[in-house]
Amino acid sequence: MLYRMIKHVSRLLIRLFLRPKIEGLEKVPARGPVIFAINHLSVIDSFIVPILLDRNVSFLAKAEYFKGSRIQAAFFTAVGAIGVQRGAGRSARESLDVAVEVLNAGGSFGIHPEGTRSPDGRLYRGKTGVARLALETGAIVVPVGLIGTENLLPPGSKIPRMAPVTIRFGEPLDFSRYEGMASSLPILRSVTDEIMYSIVELSDQEYVDRYQQPGAAAKAAA
Repeated sequence: MLYRMIKHVSRLLIRLFLRPKIEGLEKVPARGPVIFAINHLSVIDSFIVPILLDRNVSFLAKAEYFKGSRIQAAFFTAVGAIGVQRGAGRSARESLDVAVEVLNAGGSFGIHPEGTRSPDGRLYRGKTGVARLALETGAIVVPVGLIGTENLLPPGSKIPRMAPVTIRFGEPLDFSRYEGMASSLPILRSVTDEIMYSIVELSDQEYVDRYQQPGAAAKAAA
């Protein structure tokens, strides 16, 4: 009950003060396993989509977020965050296993295919984890394009600013035609690229066909 209340109040505050423009909400499946593939411009990106959707959306978050106050821990739980230890031997495969469990139970999971926040507002090449999740679980992929969140909560800021934000949900992508091919690297690359091209059409970003350089986002924020 507490978690539902926190999510409800957070949604009301976002809609009241930020007045985000939401497009394509009717395209989001009401049930069944769904992967929300989201571009990444700001720290707030992982929270705004789960808060605004009626269905629960899980995503990975640093375990440290749950070690603060009870209110903070309750907030992250309410918005679907799953705490994971980073830098403690937890591999990318283990993180994907967490997502697989959520999806196999019929839930929904949010992921940023780029892996980290964009350092310059452009959309970078996606990592194939999102494709592996889709093929291993049979989940539908809903591409999501966020516009303006880097102005809402700029790098280094802790308090959101008043800035126009648009959230666009794209047509669900079904990759069942590749069932049983999750171990094929060319297929994983092709599926990932299709997802990224859908995101770039929604976000209006310039696409960069290369992976982000490690630490680029942190350097841009400095």
